[in-house]
Amino acid sequence: MPVPPLNRREFVKKSAVTGAAVAVAGTAAAPAAEAAGRKPDKAPRTWSFSVLGTTDLHSHVFDWDYYRDAAYSDGKGNSVGVARVATLVEQQRAAKGEDRVLLVDAGDIIQGTSLAYYFARVDPITGADGEKGPRHPMAVAMNHMRYDAAALGNHEFNYGIEVLRRFERQCHFPLLGANALDATTLRPAFPPYTVKKIRVPGAPDIKVGILGLTNPGIALWDKDNVSGRMVFPGLVEQARKYVPRLRALGCDVVFLTDHSGLDGSTSYGDALPYVENASNLVAEQVPGIDAILVGHTHVEVPSYTVRNEQTGEDVLLSEPYCWGYRLTVFDFELELRHGQWKVTGKKAQTLDPAKVEEDPEIVRLLTADHELVVKYVNTAVGTCTQDLSAADSCWKDVPIMDFIHEVQTKAVAAGLSAADAALPLISVAAPFSRTADIPEGSVTIKDIAGLYIYDNTLYGKKLTGAQLRDYLEYAARYYHQVPSGTAVDTATLTNANSFWDYMYDTAAGVSYDIDIARPEGSRIRNLTYGGAAVSDDQVFVVAVNNYRANGGSGYPHIASADIAYSSTNEIRQLMIDYVTAKGELNPADFAAANWKLTQDGTAVF
Repeated sequence: MPVPPLNRREFVKKSAVTGAAVAVAGTAAAPAAEAAGRKPDKAPRTWSFSVLGTTDLHSHVFDWDYYRDAAYSDGKGNSVGVARVATLVEQQRAAKGEDRVLLVDAGDIIQGTSLAYYFARVDPITGADGEKGPRHPMAVAMNHMRYDAAALGNHEFNYGIEVLRRFERQCHFPLLGANALDATTLRPAFPPYTVKKIRVPGAPDIKVGILGLTNPGIALWDKDNVSGRMVFPGLVEQARKYVPRLRALGCDVVFLTDHSGLDGSTSYGDALPYVENASNLVAEQVPGIDAILVGHTHVEVPSYTVRNEQTGEDVLLSEPYCWGYRLTVFDFELELRHGQWKVTGKKAQTLDPAKVEEDPEIVRLLTADHELVVKYVNTAVGTCTQDLSAADSCWKDVPIMDFIHEVQTKAVAAGLSAADAALPLISVAAPFSRTADIPEGSVTIKDIAGLYIYDNTLYGKKLTGAQLRDYLEYAARYYHQVPSGTAVDTATLTNANSFWDYMYDTAAGVSYDIDIARPEGSRIRNLTYGGAAVSDDQVFVVAVNNYRANGGSGYPHIASADIAYSSTNEIRQLMIDYVTAKGELNPADFAAANWKLTQDGTAVF
């Protein structure tokens, strides 16, 4: 159930001076005191305001699933899209006052749905053939909602800097990135912060400094788009630089919007010297911060407190899930002391937009764009001879995954030099979506997009046999250890070590077993190529997506491996082109069960 709109009188009650209503300039309290022959009370004035926060919207405008071509449903009652969130925002403004509410986002705005892809590649916002491009639907929606600022997310860079810059120009609010620096000058490539003013009648404005920090992993994940152009130092390092600057500018409240989780973890190992999910470390190590809006990890954290190790002050953090599932509300109370505002109280919660209606103006503004995308994703590209499901793809070698491997292998093979073409060629890929399904009969763009949900491009990299074994052993960390004789429950088998589905690579072109009864590091058994055991010094070309090739998820050897092939063509589009060219998707052309799970050598499935 959504939290009901706050009663404005209840919200601002604490903004009154203790006792009488002398907190608001223009009240009769002071004149009444003078008429009674006494001086007005000198009780300090107080005020309150809120910062509302979203994160990881991933171009969800409406409550719609483009892959299913239906209203979104996840079995948990969640809704998606900023159209519903906008209604909650207006409720908050109505309850608290327009001048007491700021709206901020923590990044990952322009990638993640077919709508995002359409306006980046099909009808790009950058324009094509000399024609001016359309406005990005997320810019239209967020401008209507009157966002005050947004942090850059790592996925903002997926379509290249030109698309991001065009989106930035279309926004009526700044995209902040204090740790997104020009590679040559090391100066900020985007505004590091913005300062907003909360007007207080008869008293000084409350100055709110909003500092934006993005994720250092961009240097790996979007290396092809940013290398030589931008660098991304750590969040703690840049916060230490800019938080004191905001305080020196007279900010009464310092608020951070971080595209970085709050558990101190890193998915890319030691490939970078900076922590991926560092918001808790920023709160702990950098003094002078009041609150942090957290993003990147797609979890709901309504309220979380970290004590700063230098000052002992509490820093308030909140992460509102993703996709518009939730809206964070930070409420601040302040007191005017000696002419300066001081934070005296703060709290955070998340609100659920599922039960409110979509904002009618966003519906009016963007329904036509939405319908264009629906028409695009329903475009038929061929047929399929049988239903291909990904439901078992995380523990079985299934044909739908072999479809990805087939496309990757053929694309890399076509682009290899004569010398590299003589090497054995294999493919690695992850099961991005367990709900993906390509139906028997007509195959549409949405069917393929639902299987390959990311905008990855393709590489061919060289690994030795020993390195390939290390790579597959790393992937096998995905499984919990299940001793021989113990029944295997697929509900609890996977995602060990916080190793999520998108991180787990299977391989095609080699055969191998994964013995889940054995400890991590010694699970890959019977690794063969062409029926012969793989030798340590044997050299392979490995077809792999750019995210993994550049170090994503921390796989060993691959980031530093020699490049045999690279392309800017997206793997998903290559898959669409494959079906279009053949006219028919037939697993008989590519399906091969070359890996399996075992327990002490006995097949599990």
